[in-house]
Amino acid sequence: QVRLLESGGALVQAGGSLRLSCKASGMITSVFNPNNWGWYRQAPGKQRELVASVATPRDTNYADSVQGRFTISRDNSRKMVYLQMNNLKPDDTAVYYCNTLQQALPWGQGAQVTVPG
Repeated sequence: QVRLLESGGALVQAGGSLRLSCKASGMITSVFNPNNWGWYRQAPGKQRELVASVATPRDTNYADSVQGRFTISRDNSRKMVYLQMNNLKPDDTAVYYCNTLQQALPWGQGAQVTVPG
């Protein structure tokens, strides 16, 4: 059974940095590798949104709200996806999730990121 395990969330002051990690536990490499992966977030009272996606190291996309501050990466050998978040803002406060771009897997518990205003 595949499980998505997000970690690295924390309370951080505005301007600070965090690195989120996501492990696709139970997924074989031949299934992990071809997929495009994304980091999503859901703020209180809002719908879940895609903030970053990665196909290959040179093929990444970002929401306008995080462009230039967030960096997504992947390690196929470890079946991991990462999100480096710099210059965090209060509007970044949300629960962060990873999934394929097709959202094909059951959602994990997410990682809570809190940036006080």
